[in-house]
Amino acid sequence: MTTPETEYDRRKQISVRGIAQVENVSEFKKGFNRHLHFTLVKDRNVATTRDYFFALAYTVRDHLVGRWIRTQQYYYENDPKRVYYISLEYYIGRTLTNTMMNLGISSSIDEALYQLGLDIEELEDQEEDAGLGNGGLGRLAACFCDSMATLGLAAYGYGLRYEYGIFTQRIINGWQVEEPDEWLRYGSPWEKSRPEYVIPINFYGRVNHTANGVKWEDTQIVNALPYDVPIPGYHNNTVNTLRLWSAKAQRSFCLNFFNSGQYIQAIMDRNISENITRVLYPNDNFFEGKELRLKQEYFIVAATLQDIIRRFRSSKFGSREPIRTSFETFPQKVAIQLNDTHPSLVIPELMRIFMDVEGLGWDQAWKITEATCAYTNHTVLPEALERWPVTMFESLLPRHLEIIYVINEKFMDVVRGKWPGDNDRLRHMSLIEEDGGKRVNMAHLAIVGSHAVNGVAAIHTEIIKHTTFRNFYELWPYKFQNKTNGVTPRRWLLLCNPGLADVIADKIGDRFVNHLYELRQLESQISNKAFILAIMKAKQENKLRFANYIQKANNVTVDPSAMFDFQIKRIHEYKRQLLNALHVITVYNRIKKNPDKNFTPRVVMIGGKAAPGYHMAKKIIKLICNIGNIVNNDPVVGNRLKFIFLENYRVSMAEKIIPAADLSQQISLAGTEASGTGNMKLMLNGALTIGTLDGANVEMMEEMGKDNIFIFGMTVPEVDALWAKGYNPKSFYERIPELRQAIDQIQNGFFSPEQHDLFHDIVHNLLNNDRFCLMADYEEYIKAQDRVSALYQDPIEWAKKCIMNIASSGKFSSDRAITEYAKDIWNVTPTDVKLPNPNEPIKQSVKIAN
Repeated sequence: MTTPETEYDRRKQISVRGIAQVENVSEFKKGFNRHLHFTLVKDRNVATTRDYFFALAYTVRDHLVGRWIRTQQYYYENDPKRVYYISLEYYIGRTLTNTMMNLGISSSIDEALYQLGLDIEELEDQEEDAGLGNGGLGRLAACFCDSMATLGLAAYGYGLRYEYGIFTQRIINGWQVEEPDEWLRYGSPWEKSRPEYVIPINFYGRVNHTANGVKWEDTQIVNALPYDVPIPGYHNNTVNTLRLWSAKAQRSFCLNFFNSGQYIQAIMDRNISENITRVLYPNDNFFEGKELRLKQEYFIVAATLQDIIRRFRSSKFGSREPIRTSFETFPQKVAIQLNDTHPSLVIPELMRIFMDVEGLGWDQAWKITEATCAYTNHTVLPEALERWPVTMFESLLPRHLEIIYVINEKFMDVVRGKWPGDNDRLRHMSLIEEDGGKRVNMAHLAIVGSHAVNGVAAIHTEIIKHTTFRNFYELWPYKFQNKTNGVTPRRWLLLCNPGLADVIADKIGDRFVNHLYELRQLESQISNKAFILAIMKAKQENKLRFANYIQKANNVTVDPSAMFDFQIKRIHEYKRQLLNALHVITVYNRIKKNPDKNFTPRVVMIGGKAAPGYHMAKKIIKLICNIGNIVNNDPVVGNRLKFIFLENYRVSMAEKIIPAADLSQQISLAGTEASGTGNMKLMLNGALTIGTLDGANVEMMEEMGKDNIFIFGMTVPEVDALWAKGYNPKSFYERIPELRQAIDQIQNGFFSPEQHDLFHDIVHNLLNNDRFCLMADYEEYIKAQDRVSALYQDPIEWAKKCIMNIASSGKFSSDRAITEYAKDIWNVTPTDVKLPNPNEPIKQSVKIAN
């Protein structure tokens, strides 16, 4: 709870987050009271904090609606090419504060609530995170939606409205325990159901080839009900749409079942149908071949494509010509981006619609499909690439399997024409894999059926071109391109770190909000002592706030002047949280050995969720917690070292962590992380990075200079060479005393007094099957951490490097990434045009195509 003094300071602060002058306060107060009374049916005597949140959210939504309708009217009137971004995940987080900021009404809302005697931060904390994603993939999709709206693109996101998002993580006795994430239990003020656009989706059945064409018959039908979520651009009055599909049974119940006493069976059958969108699959970078997952993938694809075609036909352009001939113009008006392989079924489903429903021939249908679709690859890990059993396809999607076989047959003819007699190449490139049972390789399907294939960082794109998909690159080099990821500076600077944003705006103005390259101007301030002190002050205030959060959440007292060292990401062996833990053990042992020596105080914090079935990741969490119990309670160590696992890491927690971070750990084995986006957010907020030459770290170093980042470890060629000569992790254990001591402590139960052999499997992997080369990179990692500690003892030099990090962040805006997608893949043009004032009357006679 803020004090009156701090709330006064907040209200009076001229912040780039909102419009400087406070206006329309009376209007907001009236709207708030109206919703409390008429929407929530409460008064101030009985209203709860959650009621106040909903009253505020509905008031803010009122200011979205006019812009939302006006945007769709503008698209209908001007009929631009539309971009459809299809993703199985959208890690949105909270919406209230972001919406107020993008509409430019934050200051007015602050003032209105102050006059009403309410604490806006308390209300903001009532909002549930929309956790419709596992991590980077879903958060990237959310950032891209923000940028597409801010750049004025006629863009639509499509996803699934999971009833349960990413699970809530509880840590009980050091072990991860999963609880359901009931993010919708109180309802969402931001979504609008659209029952008028319900779409039937077919599963199972049989294929009937007749003289009149191909019929998919005797199918089971599940309805797709759309829910629309507004996506406001920043200060441009554009509000785009994220459409999320929810599975609904075709009928409430079967009357025959009811009459024959089988009512319960009828309801159970309904529940089975609606299970499709019940829960987000919680596996990240693991492919798990479950029929429900394939159902989800087809469900989103089939519903989205029918919606796209409906909108195309109802547009001015699509309705001018006869239906069939107008499909020739489809790629001129429609761009479909496949976010990873999950929506790859777009390709056979479009072919099915064009041929079986619309009567187009194969060649014409294929030409349109390929020209419309583009595919983004997000991983090179073999276990993450989707391969669906043919038997599952045959049962669930029999017509699509037929189409995929024909696609593969025609594609194999192309490969034979290029490389006659090269059977190995045919086998490696086939869409149908024979090894280990017949399976459909979804990445191959996506490449063959798309006109563009992109990686998400320069090094990642080179890997997919020359290693993962080398054969395809040799066949179609023109298809492959790089699109380095980016993050939205609105949420990841303005929203989460207004203090830093204001310091920057005081020096260079606020143009950087939409043109992040403007941050380069800060390089001229690197020797400006007043600016350095302002940057340091903003960081320290953020650290104080987070220290208070840690005290409440973890019951651990931390020194705000200590280095705040974060590794926040999904728990996975390739991300090497275990290497981080080995460093903590090493520092702990050094302090115990030389307790009178001067050590740089450090609070090491790890946050992230492990997939529920990922035994080793969960064991790593347990080890981290156990190490923390020893380190944090050792009186000899005191405040010189703390090790904390942050429970239930999520978007709203990241918004607290990232502004407070001094050090960002990006330590995956070179060649395993496609890009990363947490690294960009932390860099933008002035954290220094310790990392390998992996993913976007490479480009970050190029932007800021190698003197402003702590790089260690093997490069991709060096990793390949190590494995080629025969990697022996035990040799590092035997050669490096500090590493041997740390491993022995884990092995002999020093960190697991409750069960001495608890971590034997971790040790066994490190010594015998160190797939991600922790042992090989350990020594350089420790040396790099020593350099980090030494630099932190010089606050001014540390701050100068922070400024260089911030100044070099321009490339890593999602605005830049989306501009490149628009130009190089979608053939559309971003605009900085501000739509008309939504307060002007809207012409009701104009048809709106939602």
